Amino acid sequence: MPKEFEIAREFEVDATPEQVWEAVTRGTGGWLWPMDAPEPREGGKGPFGSTVTVWDPPHRYVNRVENVEGIVEQTLNQLDHTIEPRESGRRAWVRYVHSGIFVDDWDNQYDGASKHTDFYLHTLREYVTHFAPRPVAFTTLNGPEGSKAADALTAVERALGIEDAVERSTVVVRGPEGRLFDAVLDYRNPYFVGLRTDDALIRFFGRNHWGAPVGISVHDFAPGADAKADEAAWQGWLDEVFA
Repeated sequence: MPKEFEIAREFEVDATPEQVWEAVTRGTGGWLWPMDAPEPREGGKGPFGSTVTVWDPPHRYVNRVENVEGIVEQTLNQLDHTIEPRESGRRAWVRYVHSGIFVDDWDNQYDGASKHTDFYLHTLREYVTHFAPRPVAFTTLNGPEGSKAADALTAVERALGIEDAVERSTVVVRGPEGRLFDAVLDYRNPYFVGLRTDDALIRFFGRNHWGAPVGISVHDFAPGADAKADEAAWQGWLDEVFA
């Protein structure tokens, strides 16, 4: 049965309101995934067939869409961003509200959306704090059928060599082709893992908890970064984990 939902979050970040505004309107590839920038006006075209209903830079941006493109589980989606200055504009306070209507499987859909929201907003803070406005090469990929298993994200952590690591610690990671690299374990819970290197944000999604394969997204800020090469390397790594 269709039912409304609302997911609201508030946070402060070491970035100016203008930097946060740029990230949520034009720089989404640095922390979420690349999207066309919205037309800068009320009534303008927004991502995924949405309409811009509020446009007040750098303070508030809202987009709304009915019958979301490519998502049969949802008939209404609205994203509402409010950004206010703190400490004379040196920091920003952000309120983010995601609302709409899920068509069915409401509890599972809401649980997944809520937990993903926390991870994506954390990645937004990492991006504006450490990388914005550097150009980004973005790629995202999914594991094979075996990565739907209940312990799939645990297998990923073991393959990375971080099963005993503590969040916010510096770790040595085993990546594609056995390559070792240093990273900060910037996020870790039973559902997601986030790694931050000097040049990238590498995100691991334990979507096996919601009946889907494990996913990886790479936001690569290195000069000359190659999204296709990143995809091939990490797809091979993930496939090998679940071979």
